[in-house]
Amino acid sequence: MTGSRERNFRHDETFSAHLTANSSEFAMSIADGETRMRDWIDKATAERLEKDVAAVKNDIAALTDQITDALNTFANSAGKQARRGYKQARENVDSTLDDMSERGSAMMGAAQDAYGSIEETLEDAITARPLATVGIALGIGFLIGVAWRR
Repeated sequence: MTGSRERNFRHDETFSAHLTANSSEFAMSIADGETRMRDWIDKATAERLEKDVAAVKNDIAALTDQITDALNTFANSAGKQARRGYKQARENVDSTLDDMSERGSAMMGAAQDAYGSIEETLEDAITARPLATVGIALGIGFLIGVAWRR
């Protein structure tokens, strides 16, 4: 065993010195491994975070598109309702104007009938009593003249 021991260790080196040297290398190797593991975990975490951020950005873009579509639909619906309301109001105004025109025509017809009736009545009165009519006309003229002077 001495021969094999001499082969593996230098002459001035002892087994415990070799073990101490190798254990520090082993400890450094473990520390390097831990550092590499932390770097790998940090890298994996960063990649996961980047993927999550990209997914959130995509979700926000999709929501923006959905909101834009909803607003466009709402605007179109509001425009259609406004056009329907305008059309209905215009029809109501047209109907009201037609109704007023008919009423105006009816009133004009009634006024013409009344005028014709009054004209006939005055004509009959003047024919039946010409002197009384002249006296009434003079009296009305006198009253208008007095009122005019004041």
